[in-house]
Parts: sequence; structure tokens; C-alpha cells
Amino acid sequence: MKVTERGQVTIPKSMREKHGISSATEVEFVEREGEILLVKKGSVSQLARFRGIARTGGLPRRSDEFLSLIRDGEEP
Repeated sequence: MKVTERGQVTIPKSMREKHGISSATEVEFVEREGEILLVKKGSVSQLARFRGIARTGGLPRRSDEFLSLIRDGEEP
């Protein structure tokens, strides 16, 4: 599958049907351990997005900063 000049990709119809993805479905890209995952928005728990980051030193040292990242939906 190729990415278009505008950065778009097509999700195959069989995958859309299998996973209930329609034109109204919101999706997001999640980067994890060198891979990019396409997931239905809200299907990844807030904490799961941070799995494995502690080993790389990418997490804030203070808990209030970490909680702020989670609440705001930002990536570390």
C-alpha cells in the first residue's frame, strides 16, 4: 500500500467492515516501539499509549506533568 502525495492511505474494505470503520469513525495514529499503529479513537486506553516509554526516558519526572499529558491527550 502506498501513501499518496497528500499523506493519505486507503483502508481496505474488508478491514473496514471487519473492524466497523465507517466514514464517521475517528481514528488516530499511535507510535509504539518504532511502529505506527492505526487505531479507532478511544479504543486505546490512555495509559497504554505510554507503554514502554519509561525505558527511553521519555516520561516526565513529576506525576502532575504525566497526568497533564494524559488528560490533554498529548504524546510524550
